[in-house]
Amino acid sequence: MSEAPYAALRELLLAGTWQPHTPLREELLASQLGTSRTPVRDALRRLEADGLVEIAPRRGARVVGFSNEQVDSIFELRALLEGYAARLAAERGDVDVPALRRLAQEMERCASSGERGQIGALNLEFHHALHEAGGNVLLPRVLQSVISVSLVHTAFMVYADAELARSQGHHRELIEAVEAGDGAWAEGVMVAHIRAAHEAVRQHRVATQRDSAADPTTKGMT
Repeated sequence: MSEAPYAALRELLLAGTWQPHTPLREELLASQLGTSRTPVRDALRRLEADGLVEIAPRRGARVVGFSNEQVDSIFELRALLEGYAARLAAERGDVDVPALRRLAQEMERCASSGERGQIGALNLEFHHALHEAGGNVLLPRVLQSVISVSLVHTAFMVYADAELARSQGHHRELIEAVEAGDGAWAEGVMVAHIRAAHEAVRQHRVATQRDSAADPTTKGMT
């Protein structure tokens, strides 16, 4: 089984290329990726298992979508679990701090050069490194799916400049807290980081719904 279509589609989903509920047509994706429909179909099934894609009989695949309440619950879960993971990582003291710094610097470089589509994957790697460093073997597995799903809705592409700068500041402070071995500090920063991301998503959701309500051409559309 080829990994390339799966990896490419996963990266596009995490970058927020498509809005939730967007149809994912096998023929179009195969053409874009330069492959046949079979590996694309296999990739979509794997992405369904990851929680990033929904596949329905006779309707095909589409980007996963959740109600407002479900999105809110996902971010609440992230705040609880990732705060705990950051505390464990700081207190255990087994974090590759130089690697975290490199990831944070690369995210900042992408932001300043307008390459926002790359930030999602780097951000996921940054968070996963902290989860692994905590030493809890179950936590990284649980959080990988939860974070991936929330990234479809977060999408750094929709962040305002100030929101993106705040996120980068949180990453720098997390590194400081982990390097200091201060679990309470790391947990507090991580919780604030996730709650800030949640608020950015909420604001974007409100703005999108307001724009849709003001545009008569969208009435009756789903």
